[in-house]
Amino acid sequence: MAWMTWHLCAAHFFLALVVNADGRASFKSKCLGFKPQAHVSKGVLLNRLEFVPSGTNLTFPDNDVSCNRPSQIVTGDLCRVALYVPTSKQSGFHYELWLPEAWNGRTLATGNGGLDGCIKYEDIAYGAANGFSTFGTNNGHNGTSGAAFYQNEDAVIDFSWRALHTSVEVGKELTPLFYNKKLGKSYYIGCSLGGRQGIGNAEKFPTDFDGIVAGSPAVDFNSLYSWRATFFPITGDTASPDFISSDTWKTTIHNEVLRQCDYIDGVNDGIIEDPRLCHIDTQQLLCGYNNSTSTDCLSASQVQKVKTIFNDYLWPNGTLLYPRMNPGSELLAADGLYSGKAYGPSADWFKYAILGDPSWDPTTYTVDDALLAVQKNPADIDTWPTSLAAFQAQGGKIITYHGQQDQQISSLNSIRFWERLAAEVDYDLDKIDSYYRLFRIPGMNHCNSGPGAWTVGQGGSPSSYGIPFDKDHNVLAAIVDWVEKAVTPDEIVGSKFVGDSVAGGIMYQHRHCRYPYRSTYSGDGDPLDIGSWHCVNFGGYQPETSK
Repeated sequence: MAWMTWHLCAAHFFLALVVNADGRASFKSKCLGFKPQAHVSKGVLLNRLEFVPSGTNLTFPDNDVSCNRPSQIVTGDLCRVALYVPTSKQSGFHYELWLPEAWNGRTLATGNGGLDGCIKYEDIAYGAANGFSTFGTNNGHNGTSGAAFYQNEDAVIDFSWRALHTSVEVGKELTPLFYNKKLGKSYYIGCSLGGRQGIGNAEKFPTDFDGIVAGSPAVDFNSLYSWRATFFPITGDTASPDFISSDTWKTTIHNEVLRQCDYIDGVNDGIIEDPRLCHIDTQQLLCGYNNSTSTDCLSASQVQKVKTIFNDYLWPNGTLLYPRMNPGSELLAADGLYSGKAYGPSADWFKYAILGDPSWDPTTYTVDDALLAVQKNPADIDTWPTSLAAFQAQGGKIITYHGQQDQQISSLNSIRFWERLAAEVDYDLDKIDSYYRLFRIPGMNHCNSGPGAWTVGQGGSPSSYGIPFDKDHNVLAAIVDWVEKAVTPDEIVGSKFVGDSVAGGIMYQHRHCRYPYRSTYSGDGDPLDIGSWHCVNFGGYQPETSK
């Protein structure tokens, strides 16, 4: 009897191998026989068409080295289509469409970052691994520099909105043709510039997507890039007599930030739960403050620099130009925005898109440059709508998230944008909750990483593969369920892996709440136990300065 059972099991096993091999061969044949360039606009060039088996480490030898994406591991069989899509006589974009064998009926567009012309292969692979027909572009230029914008309005238009919108049109056309099946819902995922792209697309082309995940969105784009440009004139270069070193930011200043603000939430854990509640008294950093004899302190001019950085950036009339930096973010900002060097993307934006002067000196930046950027608003890139009514009317949903320790984009700006949309519906929480939800992630840096429970399925980082693809833990799964099942996301459970490695296992999880709710410690119980935290609505954020 055992002999017969063994033979039956072996027969089923080998039959499965044969069926799988036949299925793979059939899919490969379908892939290699596909003619994508025959179905899209004239002038499209097919750069690559290939069947990619699961486990392949794809290499991209032609990718601009500044993008730092030389290769990508693929975790499921797929058909890779690489195209060049012209957008005008002098512009166009490179396009990747990855069609998984195990298609879930949906499309997923991916965004970019900074001033990038970099395809985010990791996000495309992540979408394909979860069954989406997934695509992305180089946004109309190659590499991380903004030099392509110089005297080239078409390149700026592609970067602002045209590359993404056109990629959606191409993806929606090719996907059902390849599978010979009806197309389902359409989704988007992106962070930083990618977050702005998603929101901007919802404003301009409300029928492109049914659901959008927009992380740390770079909305109010021109003001953001002006704010970033201020830091070099504030800090001075490293040779300045009152320059604040990276070590001082990470020790003296960061320790004082935590001393004043860490325990506001009732837990000393090195994480500021809600930066809105943290207002640093910078005078306490002054040497000799309150008769202190400590040498772990700052000079008066250095204190003024820190105060300026931790204050809102205002127009001359006192209204808000851009919100203040997140307290706690100095750990990474010390080697970035505070490093005594011009912030490259801001310098490039002003040189090539705003001023049209490649020789412009970033040390000369003033608020007049900020005003010019707002007035010029190249290719309508600003992305600062007061309403997304058309997107909402067609049933569209947006999940946005933002790290509260973001060292590149103030998380207070995401609250400011939420307030801007809420004002249009008279601050009716039910109305804004019906289509737009903001989740704040304490202890998360820009888009990912940090001491907090930052993994929420926000893209193709290894940690995203280590959590369940479900509405409770994963923002992409949550937007799908919201769109298709009307399951509204009230909370997202974030995960923190030991050493930020999936192999190390989960250190702890944390409850991230939709705004204006705040994750609040109960006052007893283990702070690392998710059951010790609850979402409490303390009311909307009312900024002290004009929006």
